[in-house]
Amino acid sequence: MKRTTLAILRQPRMIVFLIVLILAVAAISWNPANAGAAIRGVVENSSASLAGIERPSAQAPPMTREVITAINNQPVDSVEEYYAIITAAAPNQTLLIKTTKGIYRVITRAEGNAYPPEDIGLQVYEAPTTNIRQGLDLSGGTRVLLEPEEEVTSEQIERIISNLDQRLNVYGLSDMSIKSAGDLSGNQYILVEIAGANEEEVKDLLASQGKFEAKVGNTTVFTGGEDIPNICRSPECSGLDPSAPCGEGEGGWFCRFQFSITLSQNAAKKQAEATRGLEVVTENDLPYLSEKLGLYLDDKLVDELSIAADLQGREVQEIAISGSNDAPGISEQDAILNSLAEMKKLQTILDTGSLPVKLFIKKTDTISPALGEQFLHNAVFVGLLAILSVVIVVFIAYRRLVIVIPMLLTMLSETIILLGVAALIGWNLDLAAIAGIIVSIGTGVDDQIVITDEMLNGESRGARSIKEKFKRAFFIIMAAYTTTLVAMAPLLFAGAGLLKGFALTTIIGVSVGVLITRPAYAAVLRVLLNE
Repeated sequence: MKRTTLAILRQPRMIVFLIVLILAVAAISWNPANAGAAIRGVVENSSASLAGIERPSAQAPPMTREVITAINNQPVDSVEEYYAIITAAAPNQTLLIKTTKGIYRVITRAEGNAYPPEDIGLQVYEAPTTNIRQGLDLSGGTRVLLEPEEEVTSEQIERIISNLDQRLNVYGLSDMSIKSAGDLSGNQYILVEIAGANEEEVKDLLASQGKFEAKVGNTTVFTGGEDIPNICRSPECSGLDPSAPCGEGEGGWFCRFQFSITLSQNAAKKQAEATRGLEVVTENDLPYLSEKLGLYLDDKLVDELSIAADLQGREVQEIAISGSNDAPGISEQDAILNSLAEMKKLQTILDTGSLPVKLFIKKTDTISPALGEQFLHNAVFVGLLAILSVVIVVFIAYRRLVIVIPMLLTMLSETIILLGVAALIGWNLDLAAIAGIIVSIGTGVDDQIVITDEMLNGESRGARSIKEKFKRAFFIIMAAYTTTLVAMAPLLFAGAGLLKGFALTTIIGVSVGVLITRPAYAAVLRVLLNE
């Protein structure tokens, strides 16, 4: 037995296989004891952001994410425990948050500021136990397929993706994927996947072109983006308008928000020129200019601001923007939340500017985390059941453990290597990827049966030496491999990108099998059969 083991380990193909397997295990970095609330996103200028907690990079491996382990010396072992502590916190309370990367002093918001007191601006999820990224089908979230209103160039697509990425980052959403996609008919799409976000949080933000204009009469004095280098988001200069308390009107409650912005020198100059020739009028015994500053979002007037008479012809860079919630609230608290959400959206659009073209939502999918977790458990169970079924069938066919055991170990090793590759390249494990893994394992079983059959019966087919048997087996395997590659290649560009995960995982899987695991299986079988 010892001599057989040493003979197997001396095989060059087996050495390569073991090295790759070890690297895959290291890339997966499995740690079942990892607990706490991992940070998924940090809202700009929130209490957590001001305390120094940084938003994680979407490309960072899951096991390197910052994890909250304690708050005010109370252990945090789950997301439920995190929210229980945060919800119980009082306004203006100091929270000592301990994470895997440091300790932060976070002060909860006061009533009436840009966020509810218990919201310190963190989005969290259960601490990961591996570096395998779970797609929306497993972790929950929102997938949105966007279609441009008109045909766009590759440069415009890149600009749209960059703009959307900036919008979602500003909005506090960082665990996301934004990529261009297309189908075989030539239609162009943008595919956005955001883990842990619900449909209402992102739908309007993605679909809106976000063309913001401020006009005095018919003259545009500034727009969103480059004309506004700074937007205040801190509670000192943003939140509910103190001069206009919430009130109940037709249909429900309404509240006004207000925040300050800084104009560029060029925008301030245009505003001065637009107001220089206006007349001064009196409203409520106060002097104002005859024209108001109209705020337009996607060509729709959202608010009008009176311009004080002393601003006539002056290049003023610091101004205040105000507005109210579009949809009436069923209560004052509901109106406050709607108004602050509307303010947050407008701040984001002012910060990022407009998209090159208008986008339409072609399709939206929302998956709950509970459903994804249940599917993951079912997928693991069914996968193990399928492997067991294959082993039973192979044992019935060959009735030799020296064939069945290496085949079982090869299937399991191939799965680990595929997961390791996915963890290494940052590929999300979703339904399409799982289907690709199943196909890869299935083709691997077929190839191992071909190798086994040739090793056992190759002589009856005219192959007398081991080299000839091996050559015949891998001729069949390479022919099937080439066919698979040809079949999968079109799927990389079909189905608006939704089948890309399946095609890419299948190609990687069969390539790993043909180049690494199946040659190793052949080498092991050769030693065990004493050939």
